Amino acid sequence: MKQVKIDQDECIGCEACVELCPDIFAFDDKQTKAYVTTPEGGDQACIEEAVASCPVSCISNEEE
Repeated sequence: MKQVKIDQDECIGCEACVELCPDIFAFDDKQTKAYVTTPEGGDQACIEEAVASCPVSCISNEEE
């Protein structure tokens, strides 16, 4: 089973993933970083688009 993760140290808070997949990612205003709300994933096409759109490549979607 794939698991979606964001490397919080690398995230620059651009919110691209949140805009693309609001069911899977959310934005923490205090930390100014995105985080995963649904680690077990969902729409794989959406997740793959979010991974590809991340300017710092901090999103992973890998088998656990």
